[in-house]
Amino acid sequence: MAVRLGAPAAPSLHRGAGWAALRCLFAAAVLSLVACAGGPQRTDKSDLVTASDETDTRKRARIRLELAVNYFSEGKTTIALDELKQSIAVDPGLFEAHNLRGLIYMRLNEFSLADDSFRQALLLNPKAATVQHNYGLLLCQQGRMAASADMFSAALANPGYNERAKTWMIQGLCQAKAGQAQAAETSLLNAYQLDPGNPVIAYNLGVGLYKRGEYPQAQRYLARLNSSELANAESLWLGAKTAKAMGDSQSLRDLGQTLVQRFPSSKESLWLERRSFHE
Repeated sequence: MAVRLGAPAAPSLHRGAGWAALRCLFAAAVLSLVACAGGPQRTDKSDLVTASDETDTRKRARIRLELAVNYFSEGKTTIALDELKQSIAVDPGLFEAHNLRGLIYMRLNEFSLADDSFRQALLLNPKAATVQHNYGLLLCQQGRMAASADMFSAALANPGYNERAKTWMIQGLCQAKAGQAQAAETSLLNAYQLDPGNPVIAYNLGVGLYKRGEYPQAQRYLARLNSSELANAESLWLGAKTAKAMGDSQSLRDLGQTLVQRFPSSKESLWLERRSFHE
C-alpha cells in the first residue's frame, strides 16, 4: 500500500516562492511510505513474497505501521510516533517503519534521530528508493549537498522506482539552494518532462530562467501554470515581471488583471499597483 502525504511549510528557496515554500524541502510533496520501493521481496526459493508469506508478527507490525501513517498524514505526529514505536517493538525488521520514523523526526526537527532512522531503514533494505529519496532530503536540509546528491542518484538509478519526477524536483531545489544554477535547471527539466503539470517545477524553472535573463523560456514555463487554477500570486507576479522585461504589454496587462482579480489583498497586487517590478 502506498500512502501519499502532504507536508507542512518550510523556508522558501526563492524569494516569493509559493506553495508553502515549495513544501518539498520537508516531506517532498509526495512520500511513499508503506510500499517497498524496490518491489516485492523474495523468499529463499526465489519466489516473490506476497501477503500469505508474512508471519503473524509481521502482519501485526504492518497494522501498527498503517495506523501510524494515517495519523502522520492527519498531522497527529505524537500519536503516529507512539503507534510506530509499537510497530517496531513487534517487528524491528520492517524497513518502512524506520523510514516513517525518520519522516516523523524530520517533522519534529530532530535531525539526528531522523538520520539514525533512515540509516537503519537502509541497513534493512539498501535498495529502498523511497528511503534514499527521504534521506537525501534530510541531508539537503542539513547542507550536506554531496551526500544528498548521492542519495538522490541512488534512488533515480532504481529501475523499480516510480517517483522519479519527485526526486528530480527535490534534487533541483536542493541544487538551487546550493547555488548550482545550471545543475538545478537540468534536474528541474528532467522533472518537468515527467510531470509537466506540477506547479512547483514550472515556477522554479521560471525563477531560474528569469534570473538569467532568459525571458522567453521563462515565459514558456510560466504561461501554462498561470493559465491554470494552480496559479497563485507569486507565479502571476513572476509572469508579469517576465512580460515587462520582454516588453510584452498585452501579457503584462492580462496577468496583472488576473493577479488583482484573484489576489487583491496580496503584496504582489500592491507591487503591481506601484509598478515595483524590482520586487
